[in-house]
Amino acid sequence: MTGLLLSYLVLLAVLVLFGWLTFRAWRIQRWLFKIPALLVTGLLTLILGLVSFFAGKGLLVMARVPAPVPDITIAGTPEQIARGEYLANVACRDCHGANDGKNMPLSGGLDLMAGEGAEDFSFAGSAVTANLTPGGILADRTDGELFRAIRYGYGKYGRLGMMASLPYRELSDEDTQAIIAFLRSQEPVTTPTNGGDQLNLIGVFLFYSEAFFPLPENNDSAISAPPQGTTADYGKYVATFGECRGCHGPEMTGTEATAISPAVPNPRLFAGAVTLDEFIQTMRTGVRPNGVALADFMPWVNASRMSDADLAALYAYLTSTP
Repeated sequence: MTGLLLSYLVLLAVLVLFGWLTFRAWRIQRWLFKIPALLVTGLLTLILGLVSFFAGKGLLVMARVPAPVPDITIAGTPEQIARGEYLANVACRDCHGANDGKNMPLSGGLDLMAGEGAEDFSFAGSAVTANLTPGGILADRTDGELFRAIRYGYGKYGRLGMMASLPYRELSDEDTQAIIAFLRSQEPVTTPTNGGDQLNLIGVFLFYSEAFFPLPENNDSAISAPPQGTTADYGKYVATFGECRGCHGPEMTGTEATAISPAVPNPRLFAGAVTLDEFIQTMRTGVRPNGVALADFMPWVNASRMSDADLAALYAYLTSTP
């Protein structure tokens, strides 16, 4: 945090410098030089002012932890652990799994900012997924702190980057506690780092300032899951813990491209054109009925770990009216 504050002070100093240059440009007597000087220095001052405002806002958002730690102790029953393992395999493994999300246990280590081409955000810092085994961050986290991290996107020392924007905050209280019970049940694994965000000021500006997308509001109410079954309501819940809605939009109708992310297609069009069996087969293999593979950025492996019943519910949701 100290490095971020120093970077922000440098940014403010540059803003003051260009503000002074704008003032000097205003005092130039000859209009031939005054107008271009004012345009250049004034525009740069305006841009720096906006960046400074949103970067400052991002620093405040990142640092504050307004959500209290729930006072809970999770029993860790066999039923909880089994349910939590299923959910973790679908929801958590892709980012926190060993070997870049390919295996259990959830020992983390994947830098979510590193990538190739348009998916490479390493210029904004790093965001290494946490070691979620008892040998990692669980060693000094209470059940309430883990619950707050999943529900509100706040870690022990501040707001979490990616987690704060994902739909796992909509998981039921029961399922959230089941995931924590499973995390506690894993064998301890020690890693060189337990993970964490190390963003620079550019990363703070992009992901915390709300200059590009709004951060979700906290939900302080208890959350219950719909009854399990082949229904659109439960299918939407499956799309929540499957992290489908994080990419395809809250109502699974696709999303438009933004300054930092590509467009994501509407999956309802595909689901409406295939049978349930074809849909399940596609989610199991990553290949459409016509033999065309799903897009490379589609994490179909997550869905492949779902049960047939949950995939049927997801299909019911996708073929319903949004």
